[in-house]
Amino acid sequence: MGRITDTVKFLLILNVIFYIGSFVIGDLSIKLFALYYFENPNFQYWQPVTHMFMHDPSSIFHILFNMYALWAFGSPLEMRWGQKKFLFFYFSAGLGAAIIHTLVNYWQIHSVMDSLIAGGWSPSEVMSYLSGGNGGSTAVLESVSMERIQNMAQSYNGVALGASGAVYGILVAFGIMFPNIELMLIFLPIPIKAKYFIPGIILLDLIFGITGTATGIAHFAHIGGALFGFIMAWYWKKNSFDNHRWN
Repeated sequence: MGRITDTVKFLLILNVIFYIGSFVIGDLSIKLFALYYFENPNFQYWQPVTHMFMHDPSSIFHILFNMYALWAFGSPLEMRWGQKKFLFFYFSAGLGAAIIHTLVNYWQIHSVMDSLIAGGWSPSEVMSYLSGGNGGSTAVLESVSMERIQNMAQSYNGVALGASGAVYGILVAFGIMFPNIELMLIFLPIPIKAKYFIPGIILLDLIFGITGTATGIAHFAHIGGALFGFIMAWYWKKNSFDNHRWN
């Protein structure tokens, strides 16, 4: 965890440029480059890639934590794999995060939609509600809770942004490649080997995602990045592919 490797440095600079640009352009940058649900009118085909470089402009800690992790865990992987392989891994993990996040949103949205329609709302009333209208009769609340309806609207209209999905892929790969390196949390200064530390973080994300706690965080995007990262890193290590550079 010493010097910054070339590809990691490039990704850091690109993230900072996007972050500064979000202040220059304002809310339009979120609308253009963050990831919307694919059935939302604001969705654009480039967002599964550009959302990786967008970070919450209201909190500098969002980008700071992601960039620190990218440097600390990404640089050893790039030194091990080479530039092209690392870059392929980074974008694949980020896209994997977007895919899993979108699939979970699809299930959440359409399960509530089906319940609303079964309860008496028409498809146009459902879409009206998702677009900010009133929807159909409130009698549907006897079978569908308002919390579920609001969560549906949040999944439909919300955005995902940040490098966290790709970073989770990097974390998992680091744990596979360097399992016995000891890591510590700032608020829990106890050294724990990476092979235990990183699965523990992912398990917490899974619990938060399933229970709906710690809202405002795309937990299943983290899980998606970790899953895709695990598959790639495990396959490469199993086949000793990490000994062959793409450069």
